[in-house]
Amino acid sequence: MSGPVALNDLTDYLDRYLRIEEIPDEANALNGLQVGNSGTVDRIVAAVDTSQATIDGVVEQSPAGSPLLLVHHGLFWDGHIPLTGRRLTRVQRLLAGDVALYAAHMPLDVHPEVGNNVELARLVGLKVNGWFGDLHGIPIGVQGSLLMSRDALVERLNDQLDTQAMLLPGGPSEVSRVGIISGGAGSMIAAARDADLDTYITGEGPHYTYFDAMEWGLNVIYAGHYATEQFGVQALAQRLGAEFDLPWSFHHHPTGL
Repeated sequence: MSGPVALNDLTDYLDRYLRIEEIPDEANALNGLQVGNSGTVDRIVAAVDTSQATIDGVVEQSPAGSPLLLVHHGLFWDGHIPLTGRRLTRVQRLLAGDVALYAAHMPLDVHPEVGNNVELARLVGLKVNGWFGDLHGIPIGVQGSLLMSRDALVERLNDQLDTQAMLLPGGPSEVSRVGIISGGAGSMIAAARDADLDTYITGEGPHYTYFDAMEWGLNVIYAGHYATEQFGVQALAQRLGAEFDLPWSFHHHPTGL
């Protein structure tokens, strides 16, 4: 390890690599550096969510260090609210532990090298040959070829993601054209249909999507929001660590959702 790295160097690299300024997102995502620290970083910790448990875990792992907490879901998803209550507690803990916080939501979902969708495709053996599903003007899902039974695909997801996937069996028992959008993208089933897919993998979706799957003739697999979004941030942390010769780790805090 080469020693501490300037926080500005890390965030400049991340902003460019993830195209933070170019990728549209929800207003509360606030992609990029969300909380600064004293100015240098000596290690990277990846996590899916900016929860109090995650922040506490990072501080306890690095009592004398200055880590960068790299997350998919940042600090501000509950809106632009006063710095009181749990928001204040989280920020106080970050500042006291000299923890910098950087968030990447859609820029990480759609990244072609370390994104949640391409990483999940690699895990299940999907050969990606295109994108589908327009959101905010950009395609966000990956699609490709995968020949196996839908039951075997569910088992593969369970094994690779350590999850309990739910199958809505509206499509063929043998799958061939599969699409993936990680997280809470049940509302994108119509986009999967329009892309002529027979099977669609995402994290979670609302009740009515059962009828979407059955009536439109698609297999829809809900593999868990957390479970489908735990790999992109790890791939990003690994890439960043290699680029700047910094150690990295993953704070695993599954929600079961």
